[in-house]
Amino acid sequence: MFFNADNDAAGVLLFDVGIGLMFIAFAKLADRTRLLDRLLFGGMTMLSLVLYLSWRWLDTLPDLELTGASLWQHGYFTFEAISIVYALGSIIILFRSSDWTNEADLRQGQMQMTGIYPSVDVFICTYNEPINILEKSVISANAMDYPKLRVFVCDDTRRPEIREYCSRVGVNYLTRPDNQHAKAGNLNNALQATNEPNDRSDLIMVLDADFAPQENFLMRVVGLFGDESVGLVQTPQFYFNSDPIQHNLGVRSCFVDDQRVFFDTFQPAKDAVGCAFCVGTSFVVRRSALNEMGGFPHEALSEDMLLTYRLMERGYITRWLNEKLSVGLSAEGIPEYITQRTRWCLGTIQIGLLRDGPLWLGNFTLTQRLHYVHGLLCWLSKPFILCMLFAPSIYWLFDVTAIQADEIVFMKYGISALFVFWSYSSWISAGRTLPLFTEVTHAITALPITIALWQAVRQPFGRPFKVTEKGGDRSTIRIHAPTAIFFGLVTLLSAISVATTVFVWSSPTEFSQRDCLNLVWSAFSMLIAFVSLLVCIELPRFGQEELIKVAVPATLRLGDVVRQVEIEAMSTEHVVISNLDALGSGDKALHLAGVGWIKIDLNGENSRNAFRISPGFEQHNAILRTLFRQAPNNVASTGTLGQSMLTLCKRAFIG
Repeated sequence: MFFNADNDAAGVLLFDVGIGLMFIAFAKLADRTRLLDRLLFGGMTMLSLVLYLSWRWLDTLPDLELTGASLWQHGYFTFEAISIVYALGSIIILFRSSDWTNEADLRQGQMQMTGIYPSVDVFICTYNEPINILEKSVISANAMDYPKLRVFVCDDTRRPEIREYCSRVGVNYLTRPDNQHAKAGNLNNALQATNEPNDRSDLIMVLDADFAPQENFLMRVVGLFGDESVGLVQTPQFYFNSDPIQHNLGVRSCFVDDQRVFFDTFQPAKDAVGCAFCVGTSFVVRRSALNEMGGFPHEALSEDMLLTYRLMERGYITRWLNEKLSVGLSAEGIPEYITQRTRWCLGTIQIGLLRDGPLWLGNFTLTQRLHYVHGLLCWLSKPFILCMLFAPSIYWLFDVTAIQADEIVFMKYGISALFVFWSYSSWISAGRTLPLFTEVTHAITALPITIALWQAVRQPFGRPFKVTEKGGDRSTIRIHAPTAIFFGLVTLLSAISVATTVFVWSSPTEFSQRDCLNLVWSAFSMLIAFVSLLVCIELPRFGQEELIKVAVPATLRLGDVVRQVEIEAMSTEHVVISNLDALGSGDKALHLAGVGWIKIDLNGENSRNAFRISPGFEQHNAILRTLFRQAPNNVASTGTLGQSMLTLCKRAFIG
């Protein structure tokens, strides 16, 4: 035994609580922008994880035998070790961070002073998105404040109504006879169609059909290409709607979407060592670099990440400009949410398996290869979540423990390491991770990603590109049956395991330390599974158009009476008026600057105080420009644990 602890459960528990409180206090005092604080907090977190992993490796693993118990314990440790190594790699990456805002300011000033602006073609990729989704991107892109700009809608489903719409709003329309190579093929078709030597742009901006850029997007981004080594500038993805987890748990105002940590924390850290990568939309790429490598790469489902690696091979940098310059539509339902993540998982694996990829013969530095491996470990750690969920039930049903160890020692090294890691994660991400909620976020996709990993072992290539469906009617409750059944079974299994242990007549009058540990573990697994089950019950959303939070003064006419009102949220279909009391009678209309008078139906009031409006075509487009001229703040940017827990309790017990 290399590690030990006095056989004093109360003392060890007090030690764990003390460690947790100490690191919570440190998180309150430390400054995440200071390198010294990052090194100190990160180093202490790494030490706690390494101590725990060392204890698990040296003191808890039985001899490897071809028995169910031995294979289970070794398998559990393998996935646990992968998760810990991923966490250690994350901490090392997060020692540094970058911020190119000042550089963007300088470059923008130079362009405006000299009047020299590189030309830009905007490619908006659409597959099957309806016009009410696509129009936000089209109208906003066409309204960007930039002097040398052309907008192209790249329609990969050859729809006459999209061609007609583009003609009506004054943007270019491109299509092709087939869908070969999916999104990458669509982009390459547009690249070829606009590649005439005397009429081609210097830069290409790529938008997904549901992403709306704010008016200064290009003014902020384009100047960074003054550095000839920059091949691509990527901006973060933000969303104007809540994702399925935020929406179905009712925590859109107090918990962030799962990608915020990656975009706001990891990508600036990866950029600091030249390893940030393209994320598929809201980026600008140098056309000459694309022509040099033969266009957008299509060998992997994650064509965006592969684009960065192809640029890396040629010495180009992907620059991360960490500013909110566009907003898009997050996956609205659990099936779409899962489809996205499994596609990213398989695409990441495919890139590594390419002969000239970062795992094999490609022209990459050691740092670039290690960053790729770190991203791969993110997906390979997902099966550990399933192991954690099932481990206590396996113990109760088959008397096989996942961790064969002294429980007091586990409390000393394992629980304290968990408290330290939770404190560090919340601190380094500025509240973008929260205990329980972050675990639920990972649990939702754990099973489908584990299945995708197994499929990748059998057949890594050949699966079709699945577009994330967005839009459509979401006015009724939906239940994603496969995921709900899975988490329902996990919840039930954990509950039965606890109930039969505690309440059955044959249960022991005194529980061992191992029993007590697994009882607590069962309760935690049941909690994660139950909250995940709630996520699978998809609550209705308001209308087909998401209300956008704004603070816009307006004039309301009620017959002969005219009064000033404040609009607090609106879409092209509804408006929410904050200071409306008496409705009056007669004709009703609302006047907004830049939009004009709009008919409003005050008799259609609903529980959200939203009233239907009837704008004309040009007014409709003017509303879109008003809403997305500046990127709206429609959902939380940081999390609040207390408020999230309170909201969750209301969702679970009140509905």
